[in-house]
Amino acid sequence: MSQDASQLLKHCYFPEPGTPVRLAVSGGPDSLGLLLLAIEAGLKPTVHHVDHHARPTSTSDAKHLKEICAQLNVPFILHNVVVEGGGNFEARARELRFGVLPSDALTGHTMEDLAETVLLNMLRGAGIDGMSPMIDNPTKPLRDVRRSDLHAFVATSGFQPVIDETNNDMAFRRNQVRQQLLPFMDEIAGRDITPLIARQAKIMFEERTWLDALSLDDRATSLEEADCRELQKWPKARLRRWLRVQLREIGEGGLWHPPTADEIERAIAVVNGEATAMELSGGRRLSRKDQRLTLT
Repeated sequence: MSQDASQLLKHCYFPEPGTPVRLAVSGGPDSLGLLLLAIEAGLKPTVHHVDHHARPTSTSDAKHLKEICAQLNVPFILHNVVVEGGGNFEARARELRFGVLPSDALTGHTMEDLAETVLLNMLRGAGIDGMSPMIDNPTKPLRDVRRSDLHAFVATSGFQPVIDETNNDMAFRRNQVRQQLLPFMDEIAGRDITPLIARQAKIMFEERTWLDALSLDDRATSLEEADCRELQKWPKARLRRWLRVQLREIGEGGLWHPPTADEIERAIAVVNGEATAMELSGGRRLSRKDQRLTLT
């Protein structure tokens, strides 16, 4: 094992050597680094690659990655998806990707990805869950690895990563956060704030875990069983947390989507009798009659 790999593996959360793992690999330096580190860690990887056919070079990129896997003697599985034209490309591509990838596929998200996700979630108005992404997530084994260290490791591996030109497209908000917002925040703070954001995310995760434990009994009460007169006695934070679970919606790839902050506030108004009903995403409707709630 190389010294660079040994140092990086100290910051990884891989399973025990010899464990079969499935990896989501685009071929870029992050996911290629994931593949190389998984091999160094003694795992038995199978590579899953999703070709979105959204770039002219995507087919050749898939072929290049397949050749790398052949050299490494790693099984390669290709998934072809097509993202229709229109707005919100990133979100729709992500939904399709999650729909074809194994649910336990490891990804090459680094500490920078964690920090970027926190900031993106802040811009969307996320709560405590959005402020603590990826922490304790077994599919994100590189979340404590710095992107620059990972790229330096890949550069010495002898394998050439593919270059996704959309990573420089400022039409995508994540690229704006990565290339503009984070460097600007570093400049204002006079320090590298990525580790600071990551540390805050870990603290928020611990707080969230504790709140989840406190609200475990609440979750056992279903929406239809609850009495609005009792719910009205709860602290608003407790009611908000219960409603986030009760009103979440399952999306593509089996992913759960919580209601928005605005939907929660309007749902609380229904619980308090300030409104008789409200509309939710997915064509759903929450209504109240005789102190009971119904979701249709």
